[in-house]
Amino acid sequence: MNRKHGKLILLIIVITIIALLIWQATRPDPIKVTVVAVSSGKVENTVTNTRAGTVRSCKHARLAPAIAGQISRLLVTEGDTVEAGALLLEIWNEDIKAELLLSEKETQATKSRAREACVTAEVAEKEAGRLKSLRKKKLASDETTDRAVGAALAKRAACRAAQANIKVSEAKTALARALLQRTQLHAPFAGIIAEVNGEIGEFATPSPIGVPTLPTVDLFDPKCVYIAAPIDEVDAPGLKIGMQTRISLDAFSKRTFAGSLRRIAPYVLDVEKQARTVDIEVDFVDKADIAQLLPGYSADAEVIIEVKDKTLRIPTEAIKDENTVLIYNSEDGLLQQRTIKKGISNWVHTEILSGLQDGERVVTSIDRKGVEAGVEAIVE
Repeated sequence: MNRKHGKLILLIIVITIIALLIWQATRPDPIKVTVVAVSSGKVENTVTNTRAGTVRSCKHARLAPAIAGQISRLLVTEGDTVEAGALLLEIWNEDIKAELLLSEKETQATKSRAREACVTAEVAEKEAGRLKSLRKKKLASDETTDRAVGAALAKRAACRAAQANIKVSEAKTALARALLQRTQLHAPFAGIIAEVNGEIGEFATPSPIGVPTLPTVDLFDPKCVYIAAPIDEVDAPGLKIGMQTRISLDAFSKRTFAGSLRRIAPYVLDVEKQARTVDIEVDFVDKADIAQLLPGYSADAEVIIEVKDKTLRIPTEAIKDENTVLIYNSEDGLLQQRTIKKGISNWVHTEILSGLQDGERVVTSIDRKGVEAGVEAIVE
């Protein structure tokens, strides 16, 4: 009996060892995970643009001549700096210049005729006055005096008509000068020429209404720029003018710029289906930053809505399904699922109101295959 009992125990031990060896050989390797300890720090509630924003100039004009015609003079090239009012190009206008010259000469002639008529009127008025005096002394007849007075009145009327003709002639000159100006393209403000689309001898045309075309001359002011960016419509109600903003640009990837929210569009755009947005504009706080920027740079604007210092936080990437995280238990190496209550958050950190303790380690590599509650893991 004792011998049988001993053999049974030995058999159980052998079976157990074999089972352990099989389990050891077939069990899956622990999942490698990355973890971060729950800690206190600063958390910001921010809103970021949904699509890339753009550095824009406060003054930016895509210019074209007011009338179509052949370019006869082109006075600028790309990169030129121009003053306000500078002539940029001119459409062929020799006919209009000739009309203007003719009108100016006609105005001069009209003024000369008006002076002649008015001098004649003054002479006639003096003659009529002299005859009136003689008539009182019975030295001039009534007929002669009345004839002189009538002639004086007629010549004074002719003087007034001649002076009116001066205004008509000046109006014609102003019209010819306005037509000439329509053939000339002037800079509406001081700035830099960004683009020129045209050469001497080519035809330039104004853009038809509703049909965007390339500008003949693209002008911008580099001394004032801002950021224009779209944000999701659901984020718009939390924004206020003057909120602090962080600006980042692909061209300056190693730094950010301080900004201030200056405008929130009073309407919603539905440019893309299922993506309604509100445009915002952000100013640079430090005007010295503007000197480094070029209109057209891509930019991102992160508006800071609320800030909390020394609050319990975890990386936002550790949260799954909105309110759950995976905890790494160092005692048994198993991953445990935990429900949390969140506070404010951004794409970097999320505030934890309940569900976690300071020092606990949350898994940040939740997107890896096999990372789920109950599996064995090792920290990478």
